[in-house]
Amino acid sequence: MGPVQIVWFKRDLRVVDHQPLLQASRLGPLLPLVVVEPLLWRQADASARQWAFCAESLEDLRHDLARLGQPLVVRIGAVEEVLERARCQFGVAGLWSHEETGNGWTYARDRRVAQWARSHAIPWIEIPQFGVIRRLISRNGWARRWEERMAEAITEPPAALQPLPGIAAGAIPAASDLALPDDPCPQRQRGGRQEALALLESFLKVRGARYHRELSSPRTAFHSCSRLSAHLAWGNLSMRELVQAGRRRRDELKALPIGERGEWLRALRGFDGRLHWHCHFIQKLESQPDLEFRELHPLTAEPQSDQPWNGNAEHLEAWAEGRTGLPFVDACMRALLSTGWINFRMRAMLMSVASHHLDLPWRESGLHLARLFLDYEPGIHWSQCQMQSGTTGINTIRIYNPIKQGQDHDPQGQFLRQWLPELARVPVVHLHEPWTMPLSTQTNAGCVLGVDYPLPLVEPAAAARDAKQRIWDRRQEPGFREWAATVLQTHGSRRSGGTRSHPASKGGRRRSPTPKDDATRPLQLGLDLDLG
Repeated sequence: MGPVQIVWFKRDLRVVDHQPLLQASRLGPLLPLVVVEPLLWRQADASARQWAFCAESLEDLRHDLARLGQPLVVRIGAVEEVLERARCQFGVAGLWSHEETGNGWTYARDRRVAQWARSHAIPWIEIPQFGVIRRLISRNGWARRWEERMAEAITEPPAALQPLPGIAAGAIPAASDLALPDDPCPQRQRGGRQEALALLESFLKVRGARYHRELSSPRTAFHSCSRLSAHLAWGNLSMRELVQAGRRRRDELKALPIGERGEWLRALRGFDGRLHWHCHFIQKLESQPDLEFRELHPLTAEPQSDQPWNGNAEHLEAWAEGRTGLPFVDACMRALLSTGWINFRMRAMLMSVASHHLDLPWRESGLHLARLFLDYEPGIHWSQCQMQSGTTGINTIRIYNPIKQGQDHDPQGQFLRQWLPELARVPVVHLHEPWTMPLSTQTNAGCVLGVDYPLPLVEPAAAARDAKQRIWDRRQEPGFREWAATVLQTHGSRRSGGTRSHPASKGGRRRSPTPKDDATRPLQLGLDLDLG
């Protein structure tokens, strides 16, 4: 057979708009390869629900590649060992993949693969998949470069792939084969490109009409958000496909009489803008890989200790299971446990309550959420965990008021009653603060606090005041503003190609660093799209 070109699929499980596949196919025999890495799936941010979605996406990819002439080849093990076996068996002329901004484990893995390729003089060609830029020196002009990448033509699949005789396709393993713990997620989305295309069609033609109005409340977000985030995270669709499809739909709507457009144009403008923010956040991790583990602003870190975290493990467990006694927090967590998805504002609230009200380490609570999210995207996830926990030093800190959030986004309690059936008969006047119920009302409602539903772990207002004081004390430490200016220069957004000013770097009068009590507006640098 002779040396082959290997296309290594990672989180890009499609044949459309896949430049590595197309370019490699022009050079001779091609081996489309997925390596299932047991060590990757044993990391603390991986879960069986994520693998189930990935496995379904692999089935779709295998089908699409088979139609081109060569089915997907699946192997289990360490990537460099699988590649070495291929080199010894039939030779490797080139290795192709998309660039990946993954977690710390995949970053180290890619460095080992690069060393393997260099040691055997095998070229490894990595092609950008998103608007993320490797070895970025300055953020200036980043938005323009993102637009240029998104405007590139979407590539079609190769016309055909040469079959490779004698190479077994290999089975796609089950979660149990990877020793993944049971992870019930009864209402999760299915993976695969066909599912992604159907969702895209329904969002652009039907569900997205009120996206801009309904993305913030969990009552409406499950329907009105695109729900494409997991498909984007696993590469069933490319970012370029989403951007261009949304803009084509906007052009179609602009051709209609004004009276027939409804609110579609505003909705799709908001969607387009938030696709831009997706790559903005991943760029942070690409530029500073250790933000997954270390605070962006070092003066926000807890004092270092040689001992493992020994904080309130009961609080962490109660928060993780939806048993904090704060109804809106618990309902959002239980919805996430069951579906693998929750809208961005509620993700922010869950993280904020964990960090500020419950004083939990952002890394511990962030890992729990990472495992629950089908659309876990490390660059977005860890940037947002740090933002909501107040460890970036550059973002406005808003301590979410979980009672007000529930009253604003679920005033009649439909969402609460759906996910907290123990509160189903509680009068709406007490629903968001059940501890205000007299005992007689608790008995009549069949919800005795401390028995049927927990008492709150903390008193919300007092816990928020304590959190504000902690934040204030840290922001008064010598050198805080100087460090913040450094972080901003590296990671801050840019407007019109310039740098954005920030109170930490301005002269003269500065704004008070006192955090706000509640998030009633999208966060600075916020991402209110369902993209993790």
